[in-house]
Amino acid sequence: MSELGEYLSSEVVVDYADGLISRREALRRLGLLGVGAAVAAPLLAACDAQRDTATPPQAAPTPAITGPAGPSPLPTEPITFPGPSGQLQGRWAAAATPKGSVLVVHENKGLTDHIASIAGRLAAAGWSALAIDLLSEEGGTAKFTDPAQATAALNAAPPARFIADMKAGIDELLRRNPGHTVGAMGFCFGGGMVWSLLAAGEPRLHAAAPFYGPFPANASLAGSPDAAVLGVYAQLDDRVNATRDAAREALSKAGLTFEIVTYPDVNHAFFNDTGARYNAPAAAQAWTKLTTWFTQHLT
Repeated sequence: MSELGEYLSSEVVVDYADGLISRREALRRLGLLGVGAAVAAPLLAACDAQRDTATPPQAAPTPAITGPAGPSPLPTEPITFPGPSGQLQGRWAAAATPKGSVLVVHENKGLTDHIASIAGRLAAAGWSALAIDLLSEEGGTAKFTDPAQATAALNAAPPARFIADMKAGIDELLRRNPGHTVGAMGFCFGGGMVWSLLAAGEPRLHAAAPFYGPFPANASLAGSPDAAVLGVYAQLDDRVNATRDAAREALSKAGLTFEIVTYPDVNHAFFNDTGARYNAPAAAQAWTKLTTWFTQHLT
């Protein structure tokens, strides 16, 4: 199984372990990712055994802050633009007076309204943004009524295609906002894609913010020398945090400006206000950190 496939499969297992999906649904999603029942069943059984021996969790306090982080989003418009293998799709949000521009990379369910809203929030804060659809070659995320099928389609695509598509997204940002600096940010799968873009070498990036994305094994970041990187992690996200030290080492070795921030007492996808793990106070803090970082390095 590929590195991406292992990551996507582990995400299903963790969702099952955390009680977010049923055993039947976990088996279905793993099957779509090419994990047969003979392998999947023991993985889920191990989760059951761990759950049976675990100390019952205490009720979490109700967050004092509610609602999505950041300002009310500006409208986004569907656009198409040239890619290496045909037209790519995305959602575009134009800032009134742009400080720079940002490529936004989605989670493993594709380009959802939530991800589009982040592009709109960035535009409201002063950065024009393009939320790219990495399922464009499959007809776009909207083609998939089943999010698990969208995840399976991402798993089936060659990772090199994602890099080429993201580079085409940067081309489009520079075409729409000539003379402005460019950054990239992504979430979960998309955070991993931002790390992969940096590892592939992208000298046009001046800032990057991967949110709880897995760092590629043995990656060098020397090909992206001008990128100031803000790595965002969640304390309870053991799966992605296992790659955090490797990311820090690669950033240091490449001599990049960077900061690693780990938010306490929150889990993977804590920024997603449409998901079960959303934590509004931490998301608000992360938004402030992000926009401060972009103000310093993307203006």
